[in-house]
Amino acid sequence: MAMMKQNTCKRKARMAAGTTLLELTVVIMVLLAMIGATMFVTGGISEWRKGKLASEDLRDVYAAQRSFLADNPRRAVSSLTSAELVKYLPSRTGVMPTPEAEDGTLLVVNVQVSPPVLRTAAGTNYDPSGTTSDSLWDVGE
Repeated sequence: MAMMKQNTCKRKARMAAGTTLLELTVVIMVLLAMIGATMFVTGGISEWRKGKLASEDLRDVYAAQRSFLADNPRRAVSSLTSAELVKYLPSRTGVMPTPEAEDGTLLVVNVQVSPPVLRTAAGTNYDPSGTTSDSLWDVGE
């Protein structure tokens, strides 16, 4: 009976070591999955943040446009320049904002249309969200 008890203890000890290795493997897999998910989510947050900042910049320029045109009602939007609107920006920084595209390139705000739009260096309109009414990368509705 004592011999049987001793064999049972050894078997349990071996099973415990195997279970610990299995548990360790599962924990490592869960940690790797969490790290991967975090990296995936962080990339999306970065793009969203750039869009939010660009939208805020456009709203500031749009407010400056409206303020300038209220003071100069006979001016056409198509004749506006960035230099004229800088004084009317709510942020009062003295420079026209230059939002950053998803790929890191700087964009230019086209102030000669209302509401203003973002343009690439090539001169094309920039709005990767695919809609001009979602308030992301644009002034929105």
